[in-house]
Amino acid sequence: MNTAIILAAGKGSRMNAGMNKLYVNIKGKPILAHTLDVFFACNHIYEIILVIGDGEEEMCRENVLDKIESSKPVKLVIGGKERRDSVYNGLKNVCKDADVILIHDGARPFITEETIEESIKQALLYTAVTIGIPAKDTIKEIDKEGFVENTPNRSNLWLTQTPQTFMRDVIVQAYESSNGDRAAVTDDATLVERMGIKVKMIRGSYDNIKITTPEDIALAEAILESGRIKDV
Repeated sequence: MNTAIILAAGKGSRMNAGMNKLYVNIKGKPILAHTLDVFFACNHIYEIILVIGDGEEEMCRENVLDKIESSKPVKLVIGGKERRDSVYNGLKNVCKDADVILIHDGARPFITEETIEESIKQALLYTAVTIGIPAKDTIKEIDKEGFVENTPNRSNLWLTQTPQTFMRDVIVQAYESSNGDRAAVTDDATLVERMGIKVKMIRGSYDNIKITTPEDIALAEAILESGRIKDV
């Protein structure tokens, strides 16, 4: 059984929308609704844990959940102070029968069913999987004064996306063993890597953008208009 944890508790301050950015519309539908539609449509997902901001339950139900026709189980969970706290809150509410857990940013509405299914398939083989895309640009590592220290080989660099997908026992152990360690962690795979477990990278899509700033809204609309993404 496969469970998807969708993270939707961030405030999105860089969007300057005056509210959680995931309720901003693109093509007449909230960003979060676009994201959830894909997971609801995917036959390989049994359960959805939706992690939302404190006080946003009514807004979420009225603007998103009540407009989705599906009998798939959905559980609303209140997020924490940081991303890792929100993920952990989600993990604690996953169905006891779940074998594979996918963790996805609600701000990435252009994930596809095919990528979700491939992530699950690869997690069953390799235990821990993240999707990503090869870096197009040359990356520079700089010091505190802004001077270049190193230029990594671009052929070895990938930009990580979500979902990140894990066998349940692995990701739960990763979070429980990191309790009390508040070192900066920007993705779930990092915690698994710290356990000495290799994470398999599989190809995602350049369309699987994370909507963060007002400029991203225009890009998202262009992606939808291109026809490359099926609007569920």
